[in-house]
Amino acid sequence: MRSFHAVRFGVLILPAESWATQRASWRRAEALGFDHAWTFDHLAWRSFRDAPWFGAVPTLAAAAAVTSRIRLGTLVASPNFRHPVPFARELATLDHISGGRFTLGVGAGGGGFDATTTRREPWSPRERADRFEEFVTLLDQLLTEPVTTHDGRFYQAFGARMHPGCLQRPRLPFAIAAGGPRGMRLAARFGSIWVTEGPPRPDGGTIGVEAALPALAVEMQRIDAACGEVGRDPAALGRLLFTGVRVSGVTDSTEALRDAVGRLDGLGFTDLVIPWPRSEGPFAGDVRQLEMVAAEARERPGGASG
Repeated sequence: MRSFHAVRFGVLILPAESWATQRASWRRAEALGFDHAWTFDHLAWRSFRDAPWFGAVPTLAAAAAVTSRIRLGTLVASPNFRHPVPFARELATLDHISGGRFTLGVGAGGGGFDATTTRREPWSPRERADRFEEFVTLLDQLLTEPVTTHDGRFYQAFGARMHPGCLQRPRLPFAIAAGGPRGMRLAARFGSIWVTEGPPRPDGGTIGVEAALPALAVEMQRIDAACGEVGRDPAALGRLLFTGVRVSGVTDSTEALRDAVGRLDGLGFTDLVIPWPRSEGPFAGDVRQLEMVAAEARERPGGASG
């Protein structure tokens, strides 16, 4: 089994508790030595439709104010309820508040509450893909150029000013979630990281890492091919797996973690994100799992001391 010294570890913290409660989780994620911490960017999600749920942007701004090292990001934002111009302003502001620690995780979006809360009918898969391409392309321009004019099919910007721009140059990094060929080409063209949750299942359930490996290997081949299509070195693109939605069992034990990360590293994954264990509902688990992952992270050469 290969060494996984290069794999970075992250945690996903749901914005489902008051900030008075959440604050401790973000601080602990940093204290434990995680490389990055993320939150969902939804109007509502699954069983939380009628439960407490808070906005990603103010949550991340607050997280930036109570941490100093850990990278922060959305996992992931989408065009479902956002326009690139005001969103770019919020992103650049987050980059400054965090001292250049912000990464935009972005995807095409899907069905559910995000797709139908602000309009009567959801977009078709084709329109989602079309909008996603224009959304990412325009965000790149807005966050890179001081003034942007764009008169597109879905989005417009007329003399949009973005002073002073991002703290990170030429702009903050994009982590682009994609499973289809068009999205993967976007990730290869604009992304610092490509994001996957693993192979979808017809029943909506999860599978273990070993069972998911063949499908993950195919995804790796496809993202490599996408890099080739846009003339990018595949080695220059990070690869992030978010577990807990489609792939499970990674933190069942220390042995399971070591085996899973060794296998994922062997496929070429650079980053692994686990959900913050909750007492019930989605991502139910034991908070001691975080300490186990942190302990393994410290074993890496140059790993955080926690």
